[in-house]
Amino acid sequence: MIKKYVGKYFPIFLFPTVIAFFVAFIAPFVIGLYLSFCDFTTVTNARFIGLENYLRIFSESSDFLNALWFTVKFTVVSVISINVLAFALALILTRPMKGTSGFRTGFFMPNLIGGIVLGYIWQIIINGVLGYFGVDITYAAKYGFWGLVILTNWQQIGYMMIIYIAGIQNVPSDMLEAADIDGASYFQKLRYIIIPTVSSAVTICTFLTLSNSFKLFDQNLALTGGAPGNQTAMLALDIYKTFYNRVGSEGIGQAKAVIFFVIVALIALVQQYVTLSRDTE
Repeated sequence: MIKKYVGKYFPIFLFPTVIAFFVAFIAPFVIGLYLSFCDFTTVTNARFIGLENYLRIFSESSDFLNALWFTVKFTVVSVISINVLAFALALILTRPMKGTSGFRTGFFMPNLIGGIVLGYIWQIIINGVLGYFGVDITYAAKYGFWGLVILTNWQQIGYMMIIYIAGIQNVPSDMLEAADIDGASYFQKLRYIIIPTVSSAVTICTFLTLSNSFKLFDQNLALTGGAPGNQTAMLALDIYKTFYNRVGSEGIGQAKAVIFFVIVALIALVQQYVTLSRDTE
């Protein structure tokens, strides 16, 4: 009887969600895709120009390629550092000791602070340190790069730590006890029992840090604003600057956004493929 009514009224309850998804996602995406092939200042005066916007991305300036390379470097360093440190903290905070709940809460708290606020806070901190050497974070690209890495680690390590803790707590205790009886060292248990058991948590955290790092915007805008000379601008910030700070470049900015979407989608598909392959094995 219940299944009958669910099947009957399901489309009615689903309809508002479908409409909202179409209005908020599908329609803007299709319009944005079309506008990437147009010269426009507003949607109403768009003029179709084919692939010109895409060609101009790579011919007029190197800002986009520089932003892409900077983003890739930042993502590689951030993914490795965040996951290694988060896993290390998870190992420490799953051992029997006093105050673990307080430490977990403390490490998680930075994740609750907005990116813009974090950017300005860390800008003050880093500039305070660099001020002793007569420079600031915008003096050279390397300062901005490592500043972004530090900020991102500080914000995301606690969140990834919680995921790793959940995975470590699910490691069967009888396996660890059997390893102790066999005389296995801690690092042997870590290598052959704990890490393989928490592989799903590793996959989740890798995907989250990968996507979060590649799409970073708020922190980049507040911390360096792309300075000096757009050398520390990541892809999202470069798109923003192209679209809003360069009159007549709206079409180019939209084309960059489409390329950005394709890159992120490819990363997600590769991650999904690797995950499914690992689960199959």
